[in-house]
Amino acid sequence: PCLTGSPTFRVSHTAEKILLLLMGLKCSYPFNCFCRGSFSEVYLVRERKTGNFYALKCVKKKQLHHSNLENEIRVLKSIKHDNVVGLEDFYETRTHYYLVMELVSGGELFDRILDRGVYTEKDASRVIKQVLEAVSYLHQNSIVHRDLKPENLLYYSPDENAKIMISDFGLSKMADHGVMSTACGTPGYVAPEVLAQKPYSKAVDCWSIGVITYILLSGYPPFYEENETRLFSKIMKAEYAFHSPYWDDISESAKDFIRHMLEKNPNKRFTTEQALSHAWIIGDTAHNDNIIQSVGEQMQKTFAKSKWKRVINATVVVSHMRRLQLAHADPPAPAQAPSDRVTCCTDERGQSLQTGVCSVM
Repeated sequence: PCLTGSPTFRVSHTAEKILLLLMGLKCSYPFNCFCRGSFSEVYLVRERKTGNFYALKCVKKKQLHHSNLENEIRVLKSIKHDNVVGLEDFYETRTHYYLVMELVSGGELFDRILDRGVYTEKDASRVIKQVLEAVSYLHQNSIVHRDLKPENLLYYSPDENAKIMISDFGLSKMADHGVMSTACGTPGYVAPEVLAQKPYSKAVDCWSIGVITYILLSGYPPFYEENETRLFSKIMKAEYAFHSPYWDDISESAKDFIRHMLEKNPNKRFTTEQALSHAWIIGDTAHNDNIIQSVGEQMQKTFAKSKWKRVINATVVVSHMRRLQLAHADPPAPAQAPSDRVTCCTDERGQSLQTGVCSVM
């Protein structure tokens, strides 16, 4: 394997150690490190045999008490679905875990919506259908994600019809007995029964999908308060509304779907199978009117990006990889340059960011 770098993307001494370790494991990936966290690094790599590109996530074991990586590995090794960011390979040494992950390059869900000139209810319905299909697969395999939110929904590529991918399984749980009790999740997306500290089931994922659906159709969340205590109070009461004028042009079918997903009683809440059978998902009830102006305006107000992050645009990474392909012709490059692929990144805790851009801390 060849070790490569450039003034923009320098390869560290750590990369040399990783390279030697993986050579010992008879794995041949050329490395190029372009994203680092405090205890993890992510490399854009190419498999010599096929020319395929992947993301290699390298994590120090001694820091694992700060992350949920071991749980994520256990879950990802047990599943394979078209709408789930896959674990392609896995290596372990005394000091590190190495995860060869599927590459996604289309960016986060909200970013793609904001970049569009036209966005309709039908578009939102297609997104939610894919999410439901993936989560239904997880539930059939006794896995509960427990942290579904827009940031964890990524587009596979920049293509207009690219599929949605679910990422970040750090909080997921193999619920063999169907009931869990650990309080976890993200405020605003967590189900009432979790906040009430009651035993809960896979129904918590359906609640989160209901929240995501509400946001996709309005641009703002159903439960929002600056004060966390008031926020949790609203969630526990399932206290939300379809405000005018933002919901005036949204179909009654969409609202009915959301009501079933945001049902306070988890026993009455839609399952993924019931949701997939709803007319808004499989029928022709979703409106085809362009709602991008209203939704986009609210999204920009509510979900403004943090300004303290320094960002490397995906095109910079792609351009660099093209230069690497030209400089290292062995093995032959894939038929098409990976212009639609970038890699995932990690934050300072080692949690997967996996967006269309790489955030440098």
